[in-house]
Amino acid sequence: MFKSLLFAASLAASFPLHAADLTALETRWLRASVPVLTYAKQIKLPVDIIVQPQARPGDVPLAMGFANGRCKLVLSMRGNPEAESVLDGVPEAEQGILIEAMAAHELAHCWRYAEGVWHALPAGFVEESEETSLDAELLAASKEMRETRREEGFADLAALAWTQRSHPAEYARVYRWLADVRGKLAIPRSGHDTGAWVRLAEDGTQFDSAATPFVAANELWREGLLRDE
Repeated sequence: MFKSLLFAASLAASFPLHAADLTALETRWLRASVPVLTYAKQIKLPVDIIVQPQARPGDVPLAMGFANGRCKLVLSMRGNPEAESVLDGVPEAEQGILIEAMAAHELAHCWRYAEGVWHALPAGFVEESEETSLDAELLAASKEMRETRREEGFADLAALAWTQRSHPAEYARVYRWLADVRGKLAIPRSGHDTGAWVRLAEDGTQFDSAATPFVAANELWREGLLRDE
């Protein structure tokens, strides 16, 4: 616990950290996320870290929220028996790179928010078809799901671009894991059905390693938008 407190203190020196102390599990996930968090600081993204004192049913271990112009990276692990289910079958020694990719995914949400393009389409992009329905409520729900799916698709691509840039030798393993997670958990056309984007990045060579992960993700994101129509 002493080491956890030291780690919490050092992290709080760089990022506002809302927690009395950290559990061993929280410390392990945050340590794995440090490269992403350090990058966030370098590019001046407004990120705070919040540790939930008690997870709610259905909470995911890492999530990004927004409040008062800042991004909130939320850890929901306490009292959450499913906190690490996304890593089922992966040896602990091999989990760090996957947690880092998850952190990069969440940071992509923050970047979109900070850039003022949350739920916005790329400049010049024109949708080929428009959803219609006689049921206004159903139509609104479908459009909301589509907007969520698009943001999740962008974040998945940014996480893969991050991996290609930072850990190219690990890309294939991270890609297989992400594709498997999405294939198992995503309901077709749901907010996390990002296959239209993930399938475009199987070997990682499409990403420009000289660009930021977010800029590198943009071209494939646009292509995936057309496939998700």
